[in-house]
Amino acid sequence: MSRMINVALPKGRLGEDVYALFASAGYECPELLEENRKLTFENEAAGVRYFWVKPSDVAIYVERGAADIGVAGKDIILEYSPDAYELLDLNMGKCRMCVAGPKDFTDSHTGILRVATKFPAIARRHYAAQSREIDVIRLNGSIELAPILGLSDVIVDIVETGKTLKENGLAVLEEIVPISARLIANKANYKFKGAEIDALRQKLMEAVDA
Repeated sequence: MSRMINVALPKGRLGEDVYALFASAGYECPELLEENRKLTFENEAAGVRYFWVKPSDVAIYVERGAADIGVAGKDIILEYSPDAYELLDLNMGKCRMCVAGPKDFTDSHTGILRVATKFPAIARRHYAAQSREIDVIRLNGSIELAPILGLSDVIVDIVETGKTLKENGLAVLEEIVPISARLIANKANYKFKGAEIDALRQKLMEAVDA
């Protein structure tokens, strides 16, 4: 007897695109797209139960076992290092984690480099690999404003088109890592629902490659 798979989907445009991929792979749940106040949505015949969560919380739900699987950006995985299996690159939500700053900025490697970011762990690892001493300035929004107002020398942030940077006299100085949405699984739950999760993963892989 197959067991129900609990799936954490990230709220927003990416989550809607991810659900469309799941649906195309045979795991549809039309109720999920209806206007209602429900928090969980299931299709017993398909063996899935979905729930929407904040993108940065997906990894927590999966790591703690409230969700068997979930979809999280590689940025979230790198920042929080959840104790979970990374099963598949869904080839969606593509962007880049970059160092950006004023177009004419060059790091003299003297003194401490001031880095504004929403991703302190990623920034610290990146610069530690270069043996560069940094002062991390944790911000939650409008990261591009930091170097413009002199709060930081550079920023570490996600870049999609680069349009916002360009319009504010900033530019990508260095690419750290490409980012995309990944399917992750709880390690303990995977032992009990491995057959069901592997079947879902295989169908998703076929949908991604289609």
